[in-house]
Amino acid sequence: MESNIFGKTNNKVSKLGLGLAQVGFQLGYDGYKEADEILNYSLDNGINFLDTAAMYHDSESIVGKSVGHRRDEYFLATKAGTGRTNSEDSEWTYDKVKNSVEKSLKNLQTDRIDLVQLHSCETHILEQGDVIRALQDCKIEGKTKFIGYSGDNEAADWAVKSNLFDTLQTSYSIADQRARTKNILKEATNRNLGIIAKRPIGNASLLGVKHSSNNEKDENYKASAYDEYFNRMVQITKELDINLNEIDPIELSMSFSLIQKEIHVLIIGSKNKSHVKANLEFMQEKKDNMEILINQYQNMFEKLDDNWRQLT
Repeated sequence: MESNIFGKTNNKVSKLGLGLAQVGFQLGYDGYKEADEILNYSLDNGINFLDTAAMYHDSESIVGKSVGHRRDEYFLATKAGTGRTNSEDSEWTYDKVKNSVEKSLKNLQTDRIDLVQLHSCETHILEQGDVIRALQDCKIEGKTKFIGYSGDNEAADWAVKSNLFDTLQTSYSIADQRARTKNILKEATNRNLGIIAKRPIGNASLLGVKHSSNNEKDENYKASAYDEYFNRMVQITKELDINLNEIDPIELSMSFSLIQKEIHVLIIGSKNKSHVKANLEFMQEKKDNMEILINQYQNMFEKLDDNWRQLT
């Protein structure tokens, strides 16, 4: 497994990380057996970066139950907050963030978290300072080693330039390139932040385009992708006049994100061990033949970009 030094944390992390939203939202305790297999299989095969969140239903508790006894084998990242700034249950206060971290420690069955991230709160919340101070105090108290921001667009740019965080998690994929085109990745690299790419295959939107062009049933692909991602990929692929039957859309999507050198970790979620196995097998292969296509998708994204913002 390819690995990187995770920015200023100086931790060595696998290039492929495991996102655990699907484990929490889709498997839950009813699917604990499959979740347990996914987690242990991932650790057994070189993945040492686990990314969960307080709001991912049973995800944290499943991690604690499944691999809590293997705590020294992985870098553990979670998030505080609901990711919805204006909902009734997500007032961003010092106390709520502190309480979220305490609950995460209990659910994860650990006395320390490697990284706690603020979960997609908006710029005005960051500017108020209370939620950042809450994480800083958790760091001083030894409850988390590092603090980070998970989010996009102007808030991600603010978080990076504030120099208050150790890491940034932000959307980056073949369908969502704003972090590159607006220099968010470059700014984060200049400040030696650990950089995590979420949704690095763009919710399989390019695969959805392939199935649509072949008039096949593609509900599963489109249902798992944002409509915006799908529409962008339709436009770009049409302009490039690329036959998706001649390439593997998932391989191209993964290669697209892997080639971005600023990114230390790609987090891909799954509710099926076979998908994790396929991703691991892909990581072992050399995909040097994708660079021309990647450049074409980068250039066409910039040409067609009609304020294509990152999707949170």
